[in-house]
Amino acid sequence: MRKLIFTLVLTVFIYNFSYSQKSDKELIKETLSFYMDGGTNGDFETLKKAFHENATMKFIRNGEYKAVKVIPYFKEGMKNAKKQNRKTRITNIDVTGHAANARIELIYGSSVYVDYMNLLKIEGKWQIVGKIFSKQ
Repeated sequence: MRKLIFTLVLTVFIYNFSYSQKSDKELIKETLSFYMDGGTNGDFETLKKAFHENATMKFIRNGEYKAVKVIPYFKEGMKNAKKQNRKTRITNIDVTGHAANARIELIYGSSVYVDYMNLLKIEGKWQIVGKIFSKQ
C-alpha cells in the first residue's frame, strides 16, 4: 500500500512539474511583453525588464545610422510618457539553444514599425541584447 501511495504521489509530482515548466518560446514571449506593454503604457520600469543592461539599439534616422544603449535611451525618452494608442504583436520567434530572434510589429494607425529583437538566455533568463527597427 505504501508503495502504491508513493508511486501515485511521485506520478502527480512529475506530471505537475513537467507541465508547469514553460517553454523557451513562452519565456521569450513574456520578455517581449515587458517591452511591448511597457512601451504601450508609458511604463519605463516594465519596459526595462525586457533588456539586458548592455543592450544596444541600432537604426536609421534621417538617412543616418544611429547606435545607442537601450536603457538610457528609453529612460530619457519616456520621462513624461503617456499611454500609446497602438497595437502590438509578435509575428515570429526563432530559437536555437540559448539564442533567439523575434520580430514584433507596433501598429500606430496606418504606420507600422517592425522591431527585430536578438535575445540571449543569460543565467536562465531571456533578455533582449540587441534591437534594430524600421518603419514600413
